Amino acid sequence: MSETISFEDFSKIDLRVGTIIEVKDFPEARNPAYQLTIDFGDIGVKKTSAQITTLYSKEDLLGQQIVANINFKKKQIANFMSECLVVGAVDSEKVILLSPEEELPNGTPVR
Repeated sequence: MSETISFEDFSKIDLRVGTIIEVKDFPEARNPAYQLTIDFGDIGVKKTSAQITTLYSKEDLLGQQIVANINFKKKQIANFMSECLVVGAVDSEKVILLSPEEELPNGTPVR
């Protein structure tokens, strides 16, 4: 288990539902990854990279709704600027993206 945090700490995390609208290969990344462009509705469109190439094809990801943290500080990854962090469940061999059971408006907050 990680360090215990307060509700105030948790409330700083801005998790939102978004739809993946573009998926590109990211050959410059250190580990195999995709560049994802995600529509968060009124919040706008953000980009990120994700090391999920072994479990997801580009075709599987396109149009999929996901959950992402949208208030991380931007991070340079190779020649690419990541603007959010897609959330997934991680075990020793794979990452499973978290997504809503039914379609929601892009930008819907996760509480």
